[in-house]
Amino acid sequence: MAIRIGHSKLLLNLLPVFSRRLNTAASPSTAAAAAVPQANFTGDPNPFDTKSTADDPTDLFSSTVTIRLNTAAPPFISAAAAAAPQPNFIKIPKPPVSLDDPEELPPVKSIDPTTGGGAAAVAGGEPPINLDDPKELFSSVPTSKLIKSTVTLHMASMDSMVDMGSWVLKSGLMQNPISKGLVLGSIKHTFYEHFCGGKDLKEADDTVKRIWDDYGLRAMLDYGMEHAVDNGSCDSNLDEFIQTIQSATHSPTSPVSFVVVKITAICPPSLLKRVSDLLRWEHKDKSMHLPWKRESFPIFSDSTALYHTPQMPPPLTPKEENDLDSAYKRLVKICDKSLEANLPMLIDAEDTLIQPAIDYFAYCAAIKYRRAHNIPLIFNTIQAYLKDARERLVIAKISANKMGVPLGVKLVRGAYMSSERKLAFFVGAESPIHETIRDTHACFNSCASFMLEEIAKGSGSLVLATHNIESGKLAAAKAVELGLKKDNENLEFAQLYGMAQTLSFGLRNAGFKVSKYVPFGPVEQIMPYLLRRAEENRGLLSTSSLDRQLMRKELVRRVIS
Repeated sequence: MAIRIGHSKLLLNLLPVFSRRLNTAASPSTAAAAAVPQANFTGDPNPFDTKSTADDPTDLFSSTVTIRLNTAAPPFISAAAAAAPQPNFIKIPKPPVSLDDPEELPPVKSIDPTTGGGAAAVAGGEPPINLDDPKELFSSVPTSKLIKSTVTLHMASMDSMVDMGSWVLKSGLMQNPISKGLVLGSIKHTFYEHFCGGKDLKEADDTVKRIWDDYGLRAMLDYGMEHAVDNGSCDSNLDEFIQTIQSATHSPTSPVSFVVVKITAICPPSLLKRVSDLLRWEHKDKSMHLPWKRESFPIFSDSTALYHTPQMPPPLTPKEENDLDSAYKRLVKICDKSLEANLPMLIDAEDTLIQPAIDYFAYCAAIKYRRAHNIPLIFNTIQAYLKDARERLVIAKISANKMGVPLGVKLVRGAYMSSERKLAFFVGAESPIHETIRDTHACFNSCASFMLEEIAKGSGSLVLATHNIESGKLAAAKAVELGLKKDNENLEFAQLYGMAQTLSFGLRNAGFKVSKYVPFGPVEQIMPYLLRRAEENRGLLSTSSLDRQLMRKELVRRVIS
């Protein structure tokens, strides 16, 4: 315990130093630029890595947010276009409510499949989940765990922590064995232990059992690997997926609900980009023939943004076709092992540059594989912050119904908002992201309602991955309103491990099936993976305010009593 406290103190003591270093390094070159709220796009030539979009706290009542852009052009922009003068700043509409605080979101009164609106309570009765009683919610959490969780969540909610983490992992500190050991030790005993399941399958298995035994929550196992770069790394990642499935199902009573699969880990993103371009062009030109294409559900709607592919792409080379076939065979091996284990798979989403190819892989596999009683094996991810999300969901569901295929969907809001808007800006296109957070909430709720009604009709399965309190309440109320059993095997709620405990415990107490999304892997390997996701969606960590508030209330109650 003394060692852990020492690491935590070291991290806290270093924070002001790193913050000053970051502020100095990030200071703009002119006084005028210094007055502008900064989004940390500068200095990064990769236009698809998202950075901070934090607002200036002195500008809370402005109707717009000013963003400073890294003017490096995306790789598919022509040299002439890239050389054209680009504005250094753009203004985008500020959402009418906070992007970070779910408590500021006004309750949605109805969940209609076409408008986004069911009642927050069933027939005017009590709401299906209770999130107001800290004692009831956190009764299963030891006091020491409550204290540590409160402190860790407070630290993680600070933007400076994400900045510091990114700077440290790229700095010379990681080249010195002594400082590297101190940094990794500090991270391991604070953020890593709170948000990660362990360094390997054995530790992850222990975490999964503890989550189930102590809290009655199941787990979705996610090995924290980054994108593959060649066939060799794809094959190595395939072995990791197979081992994860085998480990998760070594016991017939295993509390693992899903295994998470990243298509980018078994097929290089460069090839996924090529496939996505060809699929987009085929959607534009119906006469185009793709000889390698397998049977799939529709991937695009009439409103889908296609600006990523401004001209007809060349066909795949023989080597690319062979690599694509190899990638599909890797997915088949994972599906075979998952089907044998009766363990469903969640397919992770990426940005729209390569998402069409990921949808293609997921839907091809979904048509071929299903579990007993016509239950989906493959769950593809729909990102509700995309304007075409509901339309694509509906046409995929209609197509699946016609084929007699059960459609599995994981519904999320999305994590690439800044990079998607930046990419659209560079090509002079309309952003594919909803203009306001209200629109994204409405889309998420509408998609949830649509799938819940389909489940009530006996068709489809849904994983509702949300930390948003209102969306959780609305979906639970809609499920009860439709007469769905709370332990229905076609409905699962999910939150990240270490996050949104209030919502997870409230749904669990109400009788719904709830899973925690548990990433695992070595500290040095998984921290860049987690930091990339923290940078992609910083607001997610700040939504822990309700957890922290209720945890503090429960701690005070325990001290007084």
